[in-house]
Amino acid sequence: MPSLGESAPEPGPSEFELLGLPKPLISGLAKQGIDSPFPIQSATIPDVLAGHDVLGRGQTGSGKTLAFGLPTMARLAGVRPAPGRPRAMILVPTRELALQVHDALEPLGRGLGLRMKVVVGGMSMGKQIEALRRGVDIVIATPGRLGDLIRQGECSLGEVEVSVLDEADHMCDLGFFPVVTELLAQTPADGQRLLFSATLDGDVDKLVRRFLHNPITHSVAPATSPVDTMEHHVMQVTRDDKFDVTAEIANREGRTIIFVRTQHGVDRLCKQLARVGVKAGGLHGGKRQNQRTRILAEFREGSVNVLVCTDVAARGIHVDNISLVLHVDPPQDHKSYLHRGGRTARAGEKGTVVTLVLPNERRSTDALTRRAGIHPFRLKATPGHPRLAEVAGARVPSGEPIPVWEPDVRKPLRPRREGGHSGGGERRGGRRGRRDFDGERRPRRHEDGDRPFAGGAAAGEDRRPRRHADGDRPFVRPAQDQPRSFGDDRRRDGGRARGGFRSDDRPIRQDDRGQRGAGVRSDGPAAGTGSRYAADRGRPFSGDRDRGVRSDDRAPRDGYRSGGGRTDERGNGGFRRNSGTRFER
Repeated sequence: MPSLGESAPEPGPSEFELLGLPKPLISGLAKQGIDSPFPIQSATIPDVLAGHDVLGRGQTGSGKTLAFGLPTMARLAGVRPAPGRPRAMILVPTRELALQVHDALEPLGRGLGLRMKVVVGGMSMGKQIEALRRGVDIVIATPGRLGDLIRQGECSLGEVEVSVLDEADHMCDLGFFPVVTELLAQTPADGQRLLFSATLDGDVDKLVRRFLHNPITHSVAPATSPVDTMEHHVMQVTRDDKFDVTAEIANREGRTIIFVRTQHGVDRLCKQLARVGVKAGGLHGGKRQNQRTRILAEFREGSVNVLVCTDVAARGIHVDNISLVLHVDPPQDHKSYLHRGGRTARAGEKGTVVTLVLPNERRSTDALTRRAGIHPFRLKATPGHPRLAEVAGARVPSGEPIPVWEPDVRKPLRPRREGGHSGGGERRGGRRGRRDFDGERRPRRHEDGDRPFAGGAAAGEDRRPRRHADGDRPFVRPAQDQPRSFGDDRRRDGGRARGGFRSDDRPIRQDDRGQRGAGVRSDGPAAGTGSRYAADRGRPFSGDRDRGVRSDDRAPRDGYRSGGGRTDERGNGGFRRNSGTRFER
């Protein structure tokens, strides 16, 4: 017990304080229960604060967001941005990842008075422009939408002090290398550049060589190494058993992510699981942004524990306690395998990755796992196999059909503070803005949905089903009892590829008009259009009928008739000839 003249010893500085971060950031971290940094944060933060270019190589879940976000915010504190001229730029490959980065950094930056704004496709361009005009410290963007705003003159990168590329390898895989190169070239040559990537090859290496000056490299693990706490299993299944095994694994307890190759495969598998009593949500680039946001929110909250998604959509998923990843369709390469598996076993937690393999996929899957540097356990799986329950916690589903789960987009999300000094201010409801900017834009066919689509209703207000995505149409149970197959492998009944449009999709418009060409149409039917001309045969063409005389017609000129047939002296067509004084037929 201390004496009366003594005071209790004050606690020593926290680990984040020793790294050189300001107290408002440390207080914000403490409120979130974060009191010690991850290894990549301890290594990176001092170098970023010192102004060095940094090349970070680490797997998903290693703490990269705070590794670049905390020192960037510390460097920007105390200076207000000019309208339309952000002071820091964070580029990410997908909308979901942009929202994740914003949600992680915005509450911390609020204590420093920093304004941030998410600039991505599929969200209100008008509100993004409004926020930029008020002044934004940090813009968190996908390359396509930011490039659009720059071309419109609404944003300039001439005062960017810190440029961050998060998941640079995936941005290059999606084809954003030219756009990213163009954006970085517009930033000051002496600006600080931070690049984070799981791999360093190809286009990523070109970015490093051109834009990073003597970068300091920090790597928490080899670029292609799997996580030690992740357990890998390859299960060989027959075509007939594949869905039953999938349904049993999906019916397990705990959060599960299921990967399939195509958007239609996502929607189809969700319907099939619902028919046997398994509740699952689908996530892909064909869904509207408000749907994607709601699906991820309810997956985090536990309203749905099974998420079926494609590779690109999953890039924005940063959810804790995902205990199993199931590859229904094996990935295309070893990098995709590692990125998919990175949704589980995050931050030292344990996780399981299961890959279902058909007999004709076994050889390619073996090569894939060798390149990924993993040694999976192998099993021939059948429905009800006791090893399924032991490895994945599989349970036989009830078999009672349930409605296909879709998020209630009318239910408001927990409000995100973007207004005021935090920057952005995307208000829900209220007066509707201009249709040009505030419209809900359907994403591009490319899944990242990065580019804007003109027109539409206000974001979150137009809930009409899309005309081309069967996932948003009301579900009608087919007549057959057995669920249809899914995925992209080949079927026995004709060998038609699975995925794509099926017989129950909306029929494609049958347009039997031939291709229009220049010149004069011949009297006979054109190729491919005979049926149409045959149908028109015998029907008078409106141009052949005399429209009669109207009271407001002017008097015809001499030598010409205002209607009817031609005179005998004039030819029935052909080219005009020049007789010297006038053109005659």
